[in-house]
Amino acid sequence: MRTCNYISAAVASPPPLRQWPGGISWRRSSRLQCSATPTRHGDLDKKGDNRLRQTTGIFQPSIWGDVFLDYSNPAAASSQQQIQMQERVDKLREEVAKMIVSSTTTSSRLHLIDALERLCLDHLFEQEISATLAQIETADVTDWDLGTVALWFCLLRKHRYTVSPDVFVRFKDKEGGFLVDSPKDLLNLYNAAHMRTHGDIILNEAILYSQRRLDTMIPYMEGSLAREIKSALEIPLPRRVRIYEFKYYISAYEKDATVHEKVLQLAKLNSNIMQLHHQHELDIISSWDSMEAHDLPECMKFGLEKIFDSYGTIENMLHQEEKYRMPYLRQSIKDLVRSYNMEVKMLQAGYIPKSTEEHLKLSMITVGYPILSCASFVGMHDIATKDCFDWVSSVPKMVEALSVILRLVDDLVSYEREQLIPHVASTIDSYMKEHNVSIEIARGQIHVLKEESWKDFNSEWLNRDNNAYGRQVLERLFNLARTAEFMYNKEENFTKCHNLKDTIHSLLLAEPFKVPI
Repeated sequence: MRTCNYISAAVASPPPLRQWPGGISWRRSSRLQCSATPTRHGDLDKKGDNRLRQTTGIFQPSIWGDVFLDYSNPAAASSQQQIQMQERVDKLREEVAKMIVSSTTTSSRLHLIDALERLCLDHLFEQEISATLAQIETADVTDWDLGTVALWFCLLRKHRYTVSPDVFVRFKDKEGGFLVDSPKDLLNLYNAAHMRTHGDIILNEAILYSQRRLDTMIPYMEGSLAREIKSALEIPLPRRVRIYEFKYYISAYEKDATVHEKVLQLAKLNSNIMQLHHQHELDIISSWDSMEAHDLPECMKFGLEKIFDSYGTIENMLHQEEKYRMPYLRQSIKDLVRSYNMEVKMLQAGYIPKSTEEHLKLSMITVGYPILSCASFVGMHDIATKDCFDWVSSVPKMVEALSVILRLVDDLVSYEREQLIPHVASTIDSYMKEHNVSIEIARGQIHVLKEESWKDFNSEWLNRDNNAYGRQVLERLFNLARTAEFMYNKEENFTKCHNLKDTIHSLLLAEPFKVPI
């Protein structure tokens, strides 16, 4: 894998309470088998390298090289300075926590929580935010304006409260639209409606109406609101990976007339600390050593070496009572490799699954999210229980939905590229075969299926049966779904890593914020 792909995973969410380098591996006695028929090493190596040359002509080399091995962050000048930064964060956290509790109106509390989430500070105030939302869940919203109702609805559903969409009924007009003229209120309605589930008809209507209105307004707007609307029309706010935008929100918040100075200082300090954390992780990833893997072609040796190294690192860093997690991870990668082998056979036979349903039974595994879901729990210490691993390893509906989302957004943006090389059939191919329709119609219906899968995911997010696994565990899965939308927005950014250069530079290499300590 290329460096930029590790980076995208490393910065998907704020660091946990205890950090350690992640990855996956097997015991060194394990061997991947490319074929059931024994093959001489020389033949396998030659065939493997030939396959590599056939399929990698369109992939780009890393744009980063070993930059993170020698990079020195100005904010990391001394451990004493870092201690001072953390002490200042702790003090500011106490002061901002008091602001959340003491806010005099529900509207001000909602807007403060929204700001904290956009600035990636909400993980510092989980108890205060949970207590506030629990208090306002049953608030009387009959006198509120549409924008505030939409913000209330969106925040509550994002925090797994099953509030009813009927709160929007009174804003409907006789023509089937909504009584709203403010672009900001329309934007709030559009974002809130994307927390819809199956049967939320009024939210389906809200998306169509607000999207149409916002599209007509964009050419006549400028400034931060115009930027926010454009971003939402590409990826709605609940589906966006916040850490990729929080530096922009820090700059925008600094210019806001309602700015809370202590919130701003906390956001800047938190940004600097997270940047140091991610640079440390990337230094570990970039200094990996090679080892022997004689039984594999050159194209696979490096990857297998990293798998071995990572498994050993994980197992060594787990507490003794946590080592039971490794068999779950090993089984996940076995399932992934078996599914890859089935796709290779499909490719060699030129087989196109006869339906999208048949396709997804296999490709929702090869997309990699079932194993990433399991892997994302391994380092959560006492937050993730054995029940969590039993649940995620069964590929429950929530994991199934997020895997389908990734498979479909990937296929929508990578279809043309994949036609240039020998490649396994896409879900688009299967839909065309199943319904005997054109590629344009198939694309449209795959997009519809993606939106239906988001409804599946939102339903599972709100499903009280999943309460036993904890919000932090479920949030890991939501972040994976958000990452899918980001990585495959308009282009296949996973493959075309140069598209992420500015984002990665801003997060990891840009000059830290200047904050008085």
